[in-house]
Amino acid sequence: MSGMLNDKKPIFEQIKDWVSDQIIDGTLKPHDRIPSTNEIVQFYKVNHLTVAKGVNQLVEEGIIYKKRGVGMFVEPEAKNVLLDDRKDSFVSEYLEPMMQEAAKLGFTKQEIEGLIQEMEGNMNEK
Repeated sequence: MSGMLNDKKPIFEQIKDWVSDQIIDGTLKPHDRIPSTNEIVQFYKVNHLTVAKGVNQLVEEGIIYKKRGVGMFVEPEAKNVLLDDRKDSFVSEYLEPMMQEAAKLGFTKQEIEGLIQEMEGNMNEK
C-alpha cells in the first residue's frame, strides 16, 4: 500500500482510486480479496467512514463484491469496467480540453501528432 494521500481529491476518492489502480495494473485479480476497511483505516490513519464511503462506491459500481463475514473481493469484469470508465474520462478530462486549447493556439493536426511522437520518444528514454 502506498501511504501517500494528497489534498487534490477527497480522501474517499483517493482510496477508491488506489483500489481501482491495483485492479487495473493486475495487482488485484478477479475474486482476489481486497484489504478490509479496517486494514485501510490502519494503514492510512483516516476515518472509518471515509474509507467505507470509497469502498461502498466500488460495490455500487460493481467493481467489488462483499461476502458477509469473509471480506470484499474483485468482481470478474472489474478491470474491463474500470478501463472503459477511465478511457471515457480520459477523453473528457484531457483530450477535449487539450484539443480546445490547441485550436485556440492554431496547432495543426500534424503539429499535435509531432508533439505526441516527441513526447513518446522522451518517455522511452527514461
